[in-house]
Amino acid sequence: MTHPLRFHVLMLPNVEWGELTARFVRLEQLGVEVGALADHFVDWTNPVVAWFETWTSLAAVAQATSTIRLTTCVTQIPLRNPAMLARQVLTLDHISTGRIELGLGTGLTIDPSYAMTGLANWEPKERVDRFGEYVDLVGQLLSQEVTTFAGRYYQVEGSVMNPRPVQSPRPPIMVAGLAPRMMRHAVHHGDIWNSLSFLASFDDQLAETRGRCQAIDEYCAAIGREPSSLRRSYTMFDSQARPKGGAIIYYESTERFIDHVSRVVELGISDVGLYYPLDPAQLSTFEKIATDVLPGLRAEYSSV
Repeated sequence: MTHPLRFHVLMLPNVEWGELTARFVRLEQLGVEVGALADHFVDWTNPVVAWFETWTSLAAVAQATSTIRLTTCVTQIPLRNPAMLARQVLTLDHISTGRIELGLGTGLTIDPSYAMTGLANWEPKERVDRFGEYVDLVGQLLSQEVTTFAGRYYQVEGSVMNPRPVQSPRPPIMVAGLAPRMMRHAVHHGDIWNSLSFLASFDDQLAETRGRCQAIDEYCAAIGREPSSLRRSYTMFDSQARPKGGAIIYYESTERFIDHVSRVVELGISDVGLYYPLDPAQLSTFEKIATDVLPGLRAEYSSV
């Protein structure tokens, strides 16, 4: 199984509502396949700034768009009961007429959202332990009309999910995983595996990601899963953007962008994540890339 190259653009719900909606509409006009929102209670790096709730926002965005797929990058499991989240995803699947995807991750212990909401701030090990049950349960709820589940952390009895999803057998689930146990959860339960690297140089980021891709192949082999059945997603992170006032290195020129994406795709990545420009001065380059560069890359890497 192979996957056509696609791009998702990650945005923060920290701008005026009309602007946030306009960004999704513009991405759709530019032919970007997936629009993604980060999911926190507040901007964990700057809690006092304006911030909209992600799943509510996606419901409204689904009404303002018609073709772009919508996802979270990513929903952190401590913020939501898994059954209620599954119901939200099911609802969005219908509102969007089958365009919703679910990105899941453990979340960050340093996120002030937990103190602000009174939710438990689990230690990393417990988060990963819970995650396996959580994603398994959400997958069952979305795939089955009635689900009973008895785990260590989560239990549901006779949970009815009706109507059935628009997408069959359910909306895709993306698991964000950087370390071995989370990567194994992606292999066991995910349709998409997402990663990123926080290392300083792009070469080091590629080397780290190459090692993770090799590990994913090994984890798939260990359970008899065809490695190509798991779509690989990579978010291109620039660790130097914040010190540079938000300027992202791969938006410095179309040539640099093509070089970065090409080297990422050569690792077997078929879902390339981009940040919406943080520096307004880079918006014109971003639009030029979307219009003039992405179609050629899609054609060149029609399957990876």
